[in-house]
Amino acid sequence: MLNRIILIFEWLIFTVFCAIILTYSTPPLTDEIERVRTYTRAVEFDYINWVAQASLIKLQQVSAGVPYNLGRVERKQIVTEYLAVTQRLLEYESALEQTYADPNIKDKEKASYDLRTNLNKVQARQNELTPLAEAILQEQISQILAELNIASAGQPIPSVSYHSSHLPNALIVSPRDHIEQIANVSVLPELTTDQKNDLEQRVDKGLDVSSLVEPVGGIGVYPTMIMRTTNFPWVLDTISHEWTHNFLTLRPLGMLYGETPELRTMNETTASIVGNEVGRLVLERFYPELATASRADPSTLPAVAGQAFELAALYQAPAIPSLALRADFDYRAEMHTTRVRADELLAAGKIKEAEAYMEARRQFFWQNGYQIRKLNQAYFAFHGAYADTPGGAAGEDPVGPVVRALREQSKSLADFLNTISWMTSFEQLQQAIR
Repeated sequence: MLNRIILIFEWLIFTVFCAIILTYSTPPLTDEIERVRTYTRAVEFDYINWVAQASLIKLQQVSAGVPYNLGRVERKQIVTEYLAVTQRLLEYESALEQTYADPNIKDKEKASYDLRTNLNKVQARQNELTPLAEAILQEQISQILAELNIASAGQPIPSVSYHSSHLPNALIVSPRDHIEQIANVSVLPELTTDQKNDLEQRVDKGLDVSSLVEPVGGIGVYPTMIMRTTNFPWVLDTISHEWTHNFLTLRPLGMLYGETPELRTMNETTASIVGNEVGRLVLERFYPELATASRADPSTLPAVAGQAFELAALYQAPAIPSLALRADFDYRAEMHTTRVRADELLAAGKIKEAEAYMEARRQFFWQNGYQIRKLNQAYFAFHGAYADTPGGAAGEDPVGPVVRALREQSKSLADFLNTISWMTSFEQLQQAIR
């Protein structure tokens, strides 16, 4: 009972702290982000309402003692069914969207009646399972963090707390003459492709910038937001990744997240390194039957899970075609090549040539199974900050390799995290490596 009270008290303190950090100042109208917001105010995501609702769920979990009143086998059964139900839910939602988008279907209400009935059934079951599954995964990740000595008195600070839901899209803005994220504004998740394109065109034309509305997998508010998916290794990685952002928020590196592009890359690469290592350990400890599944291909998970995923058949999900990727296509190497060449063209002042080149490369990726809607300066400004793996959208950016070098020379993950979290500049990181 005392532990529950302590957790509730700690949770309330950190939630208030995050609210202050997120809202402590209003940028002036001359600020680049405020200029972008003149185009987004009507479609911006309501974080206050989302955090309030998610916070209520978390308080109910702590008050009920979940998952401490559940056995190991029961915990695994709950998580397994939760993944199966989520898979069915996502497939139903996709099928419903296709039904309403199909111009050949005249009476969409009638055509989608059975689909909507089954969707409601699955949604109701997911609503029952979500608080339980989230509490279980939070506790398992907390246990691994404690064993790695990334905790205080056996408890990570802040507590691991997340909620899965529809995530907002991110409107990313970069200058046209070089690649740098100068604005990131969260907009509604339900924006259609046409609405995304219209918003990007208005921002590009009005501010002479490169913009992109891009989906995100997680957001480091508190509780953190995690995208709904059945890619279980990715889920564990991302919960741990976003918790790392919460951890860094209490230290200089996180507080200075947006001060420079280098500090942003340090933050994101650190969170990715921690997320990958912690997520893998959770998978191996609590779900060893899934540990051999491909971490890049969620379609392999049901087969690896065996009979547990036969639960999926209960929900009669429609068949949704999957994207065919060429096995011999090296995505990271090709994306690295694209970023390097785009940087060269921009550095030479050839902006239009760089933009034409990136569009040609987008079509090349599309032909090889990667459905990238737009490939521009804003795309690389966003994706290039995640540099925990060589190559990819980061190109020749020097920050990622130095962060990885610090991890390699650190005695442990805790040593790495405690060292880099107190840094305030890229130069300080370079000196630590030297």
